[in-house]
Amino acid sequence: MGDPKGFLKVKRQAMRYRPVCERVKDFREVAVLHGDEHSKEQASRCMDCGTPFCHWGCPVGNYIPEWNDAVFHGKWQKAAELLLGTNNLPEITGRICPAPCEYACVLGINDDPVTIRDDELAIIEHAFKNGMIKPNPPKKRTGKEIAVVGSGPAGLACADQLNKAGHKVTVFEKDAKPGGISRYGIPDFKLEKWILDRRIKIFQKEGIVFKTKTEVVLKPKGFDAIVLAGGSRVPRDLNIPGRNLQGIHFAMDYLIDKSINAEGKKVVVIGGGDTGADCVGVAHRQGAKCVIQIELLPQPSKRRPPDMPWPKYPTVFKTSTSHEEGGERKWSILTKEFLGVNGKVKKLSCARVEFEKTMKEIQGSEFQIDADLVVLAMGFLHPQKKGLIENLGLELDQRGNVKTDNSFMTSQKGIFSAGDMRRGQSLIVWAISEGRCAAHNIDKYLMGSSSLPVM
Repeated sequence: MGDPKGFLKVKRQAMRYRPVCERVKDFREVAVLHGDEHSKEQASRCMDCGTPFCHWGCPVGNYIPEWNDAVFHGKWQKAAELLLGTNNLPEITGRICPAPCEYACVLGINDDPVTIRDDELAIIEHAFKNGMIKPNPPKKRTGKEIAVVGSGPAGLACADQLNKAGHKVTVFEKDAKPGGISRYGIPDFKLEKWILDRRIKIFQKEGIVFKTKTEVVLKPKGFDAIVLAGGSRVPRDLNIPGRNLQGIHFAMDYLIDKSINAEGKKVVVIGGGDTGADCVGVAHRQGAKCVIQIELLPQPSKRRPPDMPWPKYPTVFKTSTSHEEGGERKWSILTKEFLGVNGKVKKLSCARVEFEKTMKEIQGSEFQIDADLVVLAMGFLHPQKKGLIENLGLELDQRGNVKTDNSFMTSQKGIFSAGDMRRGQSLIVWAISEGRCAAHNIDKYLMGSSSLPVM
């Protein structure tokens, strides 16, 4: 490394954010990118640690020490090439990935870890700003045609890799624009959509064809291979008394449908994860009267739990930018019933619970929460089975996801699957990794061998 004692001289300084009083008035990006000199300084903290566990912690296997070293020496072109060698969408992951690599950072054992995600974002944005990112279509075509169904992170990564191998790739998307959950499930204050459009325009100039507003329900004809990357979009519901009252919505519907407005309302978000936090942030910007986020599970520890030692990705207490903007969070809360007036939700009947071997309701702990708008953000169960999956007669695993063999091929020859549709709901970096792995196996299936990386 350029400065083997950098981690002793420089303390971690993570991403800065716009002031709360300013950012809640709009949906523009909350993060403020650091300048090049700051990024070089933070990159100097990356140690010559011998065994870089950040590689192990990153599902796409980013060359983290290598591109941090390049940044420190001002070799931004090299840093960008290293970054793009493993990650098809670094400008997306650099903004919304929860950075499991940082939890695996060796420096994190006894100090604050390296700002890996921030450094990644600095590299790719420097590259865009300085004209380093240009369309690079393949020089030769193989004559093989591939259909990718779904344009989320897994579908985009898979399509990009297969196009690089020289295959003709067509991406089918049922929504109006490509991007999947990156476009429709992530608020603009975390990921402005021009960032996604910028990358998709490059893919188009490189030869990838996008067919939007096209829901595929039968096997596309004329393709040598098909990849199903439709994600896991069936939400987990809360079937308790009062569920049919007006004013109760799934998180994805709330994030997508602009007609669902929290202005002047008492909002309750059920679900303590990232999607729930995104809903909290949207409610703030819409002018909610108050926002409460409740979670069934206990509040996580601020430190690593004993059963999740380094370098594992731990369940720890996190405060998002949305939480910094206000609202209240409650843990170990069981929602028992929705109560309404004139068919509209007005209260939640809740109780506190405790966890020993099993969940147990605490007697006498019942209480109510006022609510005019309830958002269910409790995760997703499995992909939508009705339509393509049922029509193709694909075999499913025990969790209801599309079952594949080790080569990502489904029970139907020539039909592959990747991403949340195959793996189940997971992180964006796992979706990209899935898409890349599937592309390697599809290329091998079509050509007999593949020079595409395995991950």
